[in-house]
Amino acid sequence: MTLELRLPSDPAEGGGLERYPLVGQPVAQGTYSPARSRLAFAAAHVVADPLGDNSPGAPAVIDWEHTLEFRRHLWSLGLSVAEAMDTAQRGMGLDWKATQELIRRSAAEAPDGRIAVGVGTDQLATDGTHPLDAVIAAYEEQLAVAEDAGAQPIMMASRALCAAAESPDDYRKVYDRLLTQSTRPVVLHWLGSMFDPALDGYWGSASVDAAADTVVELINDNVSKVDGIKISLLDASKEVALRNRLPEGVRLYTGDDFNYPELIRGDGERHSDALLGIFAAIAPAAAAALKALDDGDLETYEKVFAPTVPLARQIFSAPTYYYKTGIAFLAWLNGFQPGFTMVGGLQTGRSLPHLADTFRLADQAGVLTNPELAVDRFRQLLRVSGIDA
Repeated sequence: MTLELRLPSDPAEGGGLERYPLVGQPVAQGTYSPARSRLAFAAAHVVADPLGDNSPGAPAVIDWEHTLEFRRHLWSLGLSVAEAMDTAQRGMGLDWKATQELIRRSAAEAPDGRIAVGVGTDQLATDGTHPLDAVIAAYEEQLAVAEDAGAQPIMMASRALCAAAESPDDYRKVYDRLLTQSTRPVVLHWLGSMFDPALDGYWGSASVDAAADTVVELINDNVSKVDGIKISLLDASKEVALRNRLPEGVRLYTGDDFNYPELIRGDGERHSDALLGIFAAIAPAAAAALKALDDGDLETYEKVFAPTVPLARQIFSAPTYYYKTGIAFLAWLNGFQPGFTMVGGLQTGRSLPHLADTFRLADQAGVLTNPELAVDRFRQLLRVSGIDA
């Protein structure tokens, strides 16, 4: 019997409700070994405690069991976890105290060290500009937490550094100091302003090409301390151009949630590895696609990934920084958390029609792992919103 429900339609076309019969075939579930041909990190979200005060501006209250269970799910699929990144609402609900506990708890459970963690400066007050030495000290504090947990550091782009830096030389001063101190190669992090407007002009220039010059110079001067760089500009051509300039052995981790299939596949000479928020939403499909790539089965790779791209473009549509709402929404539909709640109250970041389109595209991509549960939960959301569907 076909599952169906009535979903909100496009407000621009008159709104209202329309019948939607589910059409997708869920991607087969299973346990996978880590991919051999690519490194693949899923940037995971956190589950809010529904009984906690997770109102905007309040300290995060986390449901630890469901948060960690979601990571166990990702690890079982052969994916590694990028922890405490912007997907986990760094700077948008997840405070530094909760971040430290998240890093320690997650790293303690990670199999074979399959975890990298965000190192930033978000413990600094957001009002005013901080001197570069204070930015460095904040990074150093967080780097110590990552290293104490035994996790690979990801040097996150810093709002405080972007505000304080007056030139590319200021970025070099900060990163050169930190790379010298790190005991293991780090992943650098370049997050575009569509993900965080406060990072506009990162690396000291509004020009992506000029910023890339600074990045390449930094990496060439510190090549033994850089494992790779994660770039999230939603521009495949800019990513490929930077990838082609990296020295041998330094990875490009795609953070392009619009163009990841082609970037991970590569051009026959170079490819991108993956550090993606969308992988948390499409984890079974990502695991199946990467296995096909390992097996040299490009037809299956493309077939599995292709229907996930419209979903990714929906979840990461402007304003892009609210993509975290879509990640948590799908986790709730798939039974990985008891309620559609988020730290900082961010579940309100997307409209009901937007979530309805996300539901449709998730179904068509085969990533509603339990369609009956997903339909039941979306009906609950509709009823709470005053809609009888």
